[in-house]
Amino acid sequence: MAGSGTASKAKGSNSEAKRRKLSEHLCERLGIAHPIFGFSHSVEVTAALAKAGCYPFIGLSQATAEEIPATLVRVRDLVGDRPFGVDLLMPLSITGETDRSSIEASLPAEHKVFIEHLRQKYKVPKATKPTLHTTRVRSKQFFADQLDAALASGANSFASAIGTSAETIARAKRAGKLTFSLVGQPKHARAVKEAGVDCIIAQGYDAGGHTGPIGTFSLVPQVVEIAGDTPVIAAGGVGHGRHVAAALAMGAQGVWMGTAWLTAREHALDDIRLGKVLGARSEDTVISRSHSGKTTRQVRTAWSEEWDAPGAPKPLPMPYQQVLTGDLLAGVEEHRVEPLIYTFAGQSVAWFNEQRTVAEIVERLINETHDALDGLAERI
Repeated sequence: MAGSGTASKAKGSNSEAKRRKLSEHLCERLGIAHPIFGFSHSVEVTAALAKAGCYPFIGLSQATAEEIPATLVRVRDLVGDRPFGVDLLMPLSITGETDRSSIEASLPAEHKVFIEHLRQKYKVPKATKPTLHTTRVRSKQFFADQLDAALASGANSFASAIGTSAETIARAKRAGKLTFSLVGQPKHARAVKEAGVDCIIAQGYDAGGHTGPIGTFSLVPQVVEIAGDTPVIAAGGVGHGRHVAAALAMGAQGVWMGTAWLTAREHALDDIRLGKVLGARSEDTVISRSHSGKTTRQVRTAWSEEWDAPGAPKPLPMPYQQVLTGDLLAGVEEHRVEPLIYTFAGQSVAWFNEQRTVAEIVERLINETHDALDGLAERI
C-alpha cells in the first residue's frame, strides 16, 4: 500500500507539472503562454505564433526602410494587443558606400567571370524586375534607415544579429522596446550584457541563417554564466521538446526557433524551397559565405556546392557579395532556376518533414517538453 501511495503521489506531481507553465516567470513577464520565441519572415506565421501563445519576431532584414512601417502595421492588425518583435541585422563592420555602380566597378574580375560561368552553366535568363540586391547596397545608411523605421513602429521588442552596438541597444530602450541580441560567442554576450540588453539569445552553430562557430550545447551554458540575472534564450538546432527541456536544464529561460516555421502551412513557402526543406536532414545543411559574405547555414544546393568547388573564388565580404550576385540571383528567382534556389535552415530541419499548422507544431513541442521533463524527474 505504501508503494502504491508513493506511485500515486508521483503521478499526481507529474500531472501538476503538466499544468504549470514552462519558464513561468518569463512567460508572465512577457504576457505569453509558452517560452518559445519564433522567428519568421512571414506576417502570417508571426500572427499565428502570437495566437498560439508564443513570442514572435518578424525578420525584416530584406525589407527597405520604406517597406517596414506598412509590414509592421499589418502584423499589429493581426495580433491585436499580443506582443511581438521585429528582427534586423545590425553588422558592426560594414561599408559606408551607397553607390551600387561604383561598387560593381570595383568587384574583382575573377568573381565576375565566375558569376557569368554560373549564368551560362545553369542557363539563367536576365531578370526583368528589380530586387533589393539589384537596386540597393546594404550600407551603414541602409541599416540605419531600417533601424529608424523599426524603432518608430508599434512593435513591442527589437532584436538584432551580427552585432548589436551599445548605442543601438540604448536607442531601442529609449524607444520603449524590449531589447534582444543574438550572440554566437561568449565575448559578444559580455558586450551586450554590459550594454544593458534585456534578453540574450545564445545562438549556436546548429542554427539556420547567419550563425557563429560554437555549438548550441557548448555556447548556452557559457552565456548563462555571463548573463547573470539577464534572461538567456537558447537558439540553434531546436526541433523537439527534448531540445526545449535541455535548454531549460542548461539555464536558458526559453528557446528561439526559425527553421520550425518554414514548413508551417501559414508560411506558404514557395514549392521549390518547401520541397528542399521537407526533404532535408540535419546533414543536408551546410555553412557557406555564398549568400552575404558572412557565414550562413543553408540547405545544400548547387549554389552552395558551386561556391565550395575547387577553383571557385572565395565569397566577398558583406555587402560586396550581394552586389556581385544580385543580378544573377534576381534571374534565378524570377525564372525559377531550381538548382540555384536556396534557403536558410538549421540542423533542426530533420524534425520538420511534413506540413503542419503553427498551432500544431507548438502543441507538439510543448507536449514533448513536458514528456521529457516528466521522464527526467522519474529517472533522478
